[in-house]
Amino acid sequence: MVVLTPFPHALFALDLSRPGAPVKWRFVPEADGGAEGLACCDTINAGPVIADGKVYFNSLDGHTIALDVATGTMVWNVRTASLDRGETLTGAPLIADGKIFIGNSGDDFGARGWIAALDAQSGHELWRRFSTGPDDNVGIGPGFQPFYAHDHGQNLGAASWPPSGWQHGGGSVSGTILFDPVLHLLFHGTGHPAPWNPDQHDGDNKWTSGLFARDPEDGMAKWFDQIDPHDLFALGSAEPGLAIDRDWHGAARHLLIHPDPDGYVYVLDRANGQVLSAAPFTTVNATRGVDLATGELRRDSNRASRFGTMTRDVCPGWPGATAAHSAPSADGRLLFIPVSRLCMDMEARNVSYIEGTAFVGANVRAKSPADGLRGALVAWDIEAAKPVWTVPEPFPLAGGVLALGGVVFYGTLDGWFKAVDAESGRTLWQFHAASGIIGDPIAYRGPDGRPYVAVLAGLGGSFGMVAKSSIDKRDATAANGLANALQDLPEPSDPSGTLYAFGLP
Repeated sequence: MVVLTPFPHALFALDLSRPGAPVKWRFVPEADGGAEGLACCDTINAGPVIADGKVYFNSLDGHTIALDVATGTMVWNVRTASLDRGETLTGAPLIADGKIFIGNSGDDFGARGWIAALDAQSGHELWRRFSTGPDDNVGIGPGFQPFYAHDHGQNLGAASWPPSGWQHGGGSVSGTILFDPVLHLLFHGTGHPAPWNPDQHDGDNKWTSGLFARDPEDGMAKWFDQIDPHDLFALGSAEPGLAIDRDWHGAARHLLIHPDPDGYVYVLDRANGQVLSAAPFTTVNATRGVDLATGELRRDSNRASRFGTMTRDVCPGWPGATAAHSAPSADGRLLFIPVSRLCMDMEARNVSYIEGTAFVGANVRAKSPADGLRGALVAWDIEAAKPVWTVPEPFPLAGGVLALGGVVFYGTLDGWFKAVDAESGRTLWQFHAASGIIGDPIAYRGPDGRPYVAVLAGLGGSFGMVAKSSIDKRDATAANGLANALQDLPEPSDPSGTLYAFGLP
């Protein structure tokens, strides 16, 4: 088992065949301390991946690194992101077709989003495509066939912005990248437009806050669906969701299930990008649904962010209704969604772009919803587009979900690791860790043949920043405004990371 710490990173390989799983090898890359100042939401990382005898990971300071999984010997180390431009790497690589696919972070520093492919053997860059800019930068050519008319046109990645705005317009590819071996396509989301002040990025701001399908061979775009044109509240659509093949209203479909930070579950045909369904899974008041004929989001004009005006009680609030990994049930009928139910007040303000510095342009104050429940695990019926059950939580859920047979595992910010019944949500078992949990649980079969579930506890990320001793919770705007809503989040009894493994029957 390999475990990657937050920046400055250390990668540990644990020998599961020996009692206590001792460290087999440890790798610590050189670190550029300047990266820490470019981490909008803490110095966490989505982790390493293993394929073909190598372990691959991205470092916050812009390197993609390959090691021999048996010995920890470095095979190659390539700088793939530029700190000078505000770029960092927080997502995990995707390995497919002999390639490594990576994307950058940095929306809140005006970094221009991109996705790139590297040769898995050498680290040589094969292609790079951007989320904003002219068609040749984005990878838009004759094969680009978006489903909706408003996504057709030449050079919309530049023309839908103020002059030169696309050059520092965000749209990062910081979430999971999916590979579809059936359709031979890549899917990835794009982050929000920069800055947060929407008056400074007039237009639809293509191709931010949406979902791309690309050809993995050359990165050329096949379709795009802009979930939130001219994103008013900096929520983005970084996580693409899940690829599921199943019947949809009586017909077999290749589906992309996308729980969005805007509070809706989108069901798309992943062959062409058509939105088949969009329904709210939490409290939503800034928008009034999605027009399925046009794919357009209907806004509530009473809750529109404007310069110099405090827009109050916007739900969902930053950083969105969900940002962690959801999980499908074994039969593909249900989707288990970790939810943040926070709302916010937001005041847009002007900000100047200076390369490599914060480019936000908003004062934000998060707040609890009217019922006081700040988080939930929601079991969502995909075809019926409604919840089957909900487990309320006192804090937002920031970690991913693991569905294993009839049991769903997840962790909480206040340190509980829980197992609930997949059909009812009834709690079956829980364990209190020494720190909050923002990571994804994993399942594996050990060398002894037994099944296990493991989770890494360690409080961090957007929500976890509030528990740091350096945060003054009396400041309602601290930690991007989350301090106002999470003042009672306890500091962990052990601030270090701890790996827990549990045997299953």
